[in-house]
Amino acid sequence: MDLKLTNKVAIVLAASKGLGKAVATTLATERAIVIIASRTEDDLNKAAEEIRQAAPEAQVIAIPTDVSKASDAENLIRKTAEQFGRIDILVNNAGGPPFDQFEKFDDEQWQKAFDLNLMSVARLSRLALPHMKKIGSGRIINIVSGSTKSVLANSVLSTSMRLGVVGMSKLMADEFGAYNITVNNVGPGTILTDRVKHTLPPGQDPDEALKERAEKIPLKRIGQPHELAALVAFLASEQASYITGTTIQVDGGASRSIY
Repeated sequence: MDLKLTNKVAIVLAASKGLGKAVATTLATERAIVIIASRTEDDLNKAAEEIRQAAPEAQVIAIPTDVSKASDAENLIRKTAEQFGRIDILVNNAGGPPFDQFEKFDDEQWQKAFDLNLMSVARLSRLALPHMKKIGSGRIINIVSGSTKSVLANSVLSTSMRLGVVGMSKLMADEFGAYNITVNNVGPGTILTDRVKHTLPPGQDPDEALKERAEKIPLKRIGQPHELAALVAFLASEQASYITGTTIQVDGGASRSIY
């Protein structure tokens, strides 16, 4: 299937590794122009080179960005718009906050989680919106968490912020639909990234813990980053033009929620 993403301008956050990098790589192989952003410049530049190797014809631009800082977000959107004159796709993504029990988190940790995982989505979407309205179309895709559908122990910070994103996205979809801009969320289940290690029981061998978790998943295996990236690429395409305001799980059937 041709997703018709050639020369579409896509911004992918937290793209130096993990799910963000997989998404950026998939979009690049679909011939989109990909702007990748992350906090650590060295890791970001390394990722950009690896994406170019995977998609030799792709144009990949690396712009160091801390999404929790307003000035960095403004710089990212401004540089992208100035260089390419348009923004077609925004993939909001950020590393998750720490896992622990509710009573262990203080005000500072709650504020950091808010800035990183909720405010960043609101800010970057707001900054990208005028550029999407100008071209009469756009795709905003937010990477959230499987915990928005099913309880994940010790994920109170992440779950609180991700659910805020889900609610915000529904309202954004209502408002932006008139401009042919869709807004959707993708909820990863257990995907083989560094982040998943933080969700494993402390003290247990990671390989054994992953094997046990895989047994509880209907597909009996842990997901791969490219499998989530494939859905993001589809949602970014014209073929997904009638899908908006929804949250889609990529979890091998692990969520036991009916709705």
